[in-house]
Amino acid sequence: MTKCRFVFLVVVIIIVTLVGVFLFFDQRLKRENFYYLKIDGRVYRLLTAATPEQWQKGLMNYKKKEDLKGADGMIFIFPDYDYRVFWNKDTYLDLKIYWLKDNQVVGQDSLPSILKTKNIYSVRSKEKVNKVVEIIESD
Repeated sequence: MTKCRFVFLVVVIIIVTLVGVFLFFDQRLKRENFYYLKIDGRVYRLLTAATPEQWQKGLMNYKKKEDLKGADGMIFIFPDYDYRVFWNKDTYLDLKIYWLKDNQVVGQDSLPSILKTKNIYSVRSKEKVNKVVEIIESD
């Protein structure tokens, strides 16, 4: 009887430990859900926009870089190659825009904040791309 209780207790401890480890790593992966991309010799940590809702919102309404929880900007991942247009509506950070075909940079632009332009300003890719990166420009 004592041996059975001991085995049962060991099994319960192992299960609880495994569940705890799984939950810890699952939460860590959710917090560390960034896309890393090297551009011009620098590795950027990027938030990911991969759905129409995320593409529409982008970095709108962010007031300071600290709001991005350690990210340098955002990558927009599209399912197809097309000409892309980005604007500064409700965008309060100055952005460097990189146009990409897969992970190859094919162009870049600057997108000043709405605070600087006072009017909506847009930039357009010069060729069809399937990814766009917005990097917050430092002051």
